Amino acid sequence: MEWAKQDIATDLVLGAFAGGVATVALGGVTSTLYARENRLARWQEDWARGGKSAYEIAAEKAAGAAGIDLTDDQVAQSGTAIHYGIGAGSGAVYGAVRRHIPAPAVVRGLGFGAALWLIADEGANPALGLTPGPGAFPWQTHARGLAAHLVFGLVAEGVLSVADRFRRPGG
Repeated sequence: MEWAKQDIATDLVLGAFAGGVATVALGGVTSTLYARENRLARWQEDWARGGKSAYEIAAEKAAGAAGIDLTDDQVAQSGTAIHYGIGAGSGAVYGAVRRHIPAPAVVRGLGFGAALWLIADEGANPALGLTPGPGAFPWQTHARGLAAHLVFGLVAEGVLSVADRFRRPGG
């Protein structure tokens, strides 16, 4: 029983690490694709978001609820911290459950990324008032978000798959 608890704790910690690494990859994909989008699509997205990311809006809302005024730099830094926290947290959950998903590693990673995109970007962000609904954004925004989250899932699974090799006896 004690071994199982340690194994789950290790899965959570490794998953959080994998989620952090995957968040870096997601950011790179997002930035690269955004820079290559046509100017009208970028303008439409920026206008719909009010020029701020969902994470920056979350930081402002949390600070406002606590009665704290943040500078623009603090909003940006807090938004980044929230983004990495969500990446690490979702990676931790994935690290704990992935062994129970009967699919090849690549399929698990892609499924995780797609589910995270659907739940967070397309569902939770509008539901929490962090972004307008999906209809406010051009198709390029959705495609970029999905592509970046698919990379997120693949990178998280890749990191965890490598870690598995070191955890197995004789691995």
